[in-house]
Amino acid sequence: MYTWKRCIITDLAVVLQDTLLVCNESDWQVELVSSKTGKVLSLLKLEGQPWRVCLVGRDRAAVTLPDIQEVQLIKIKGNKLAKDKVLKVSDDVRGIITSGDNLVVTYHKQPWLEVITTDGKVLHQFHSTGETQHFRLPDFITTSPDGTLWVPDCKNNTITKMDAGLNILQTFTSPLLEDQRGITAVTEDEILVCCRWNNSLVLLQPSTNTMSTLLGKDDGIEDPYSLTYCPQERKIFVAPILTASIKVFKFS
Repeated sequence: MYTWKRCIITDLAVVLQDTLLVCNESDWQVELVSSKTGKVLSLLKLEGQPWRVCLVGRDRAAVTLPDIQEVQLIKIKGNKLAKDKVLKVSDDVRGIITSGDNLVVTYHKQPWLEVITTDGKVLHQFHSTGETQHFRLPDFITTSPDGTLWVPDCKNNTITKMDAGLNILQTFTSPLLEDQRGITAVTEDEILVCCRWNNSLVLLQPSTNTMSTLLGKDDGIEDPYSLTYCPQERKIFVAPILTASIKVFKFS
């Protein structure tokens, strides 16, 4: 476990086997952190509060800044972070993930999702209203290795499977889903999600339409908010929202 004196972690991503990129919302910055020692290697101040982060290739990342309705692209060179271009987006952008050469972002109101290019051009949007409204609060988003999108909704207590064109493929629900937030895909059939109220990490296996508790409070999971997965070391990094720490678990 790694602990900071002052930090509200809203998201994190594996950059390399030994480094993480962490959103520190309280200090309006992103931090490059050693996953071996917990030491901050580099930090970058931003114009807004960082919310979600994803990698864009090997040497760039994208961070959502909902308070100023922007996505900030960041260059990663060695252990140094630098600002790249800024994308203006619709309203209160939240989640973000790469999909092929594009980005997929989520919002807390319509349009619920957009596919945009790294130049900010909108390619696809997902709307739903009235009786057909599918989302209430999509916050995080991830992709599995086959390019499928996975979107948890912390108000509907659902996880939605979508294709790259934002078409709904399937919706999953379970009593285990309780205020779910961070989500990451280990494989196409192993999707992990943070469930805050249950103090647990839930494993969704789409092929059998089943969900089970992978880790719980007895394992040290408490108020989990965001997580990421390192395939090289098969490790899960979990960050509670109000505790300036990252906990590390082996995925077996």
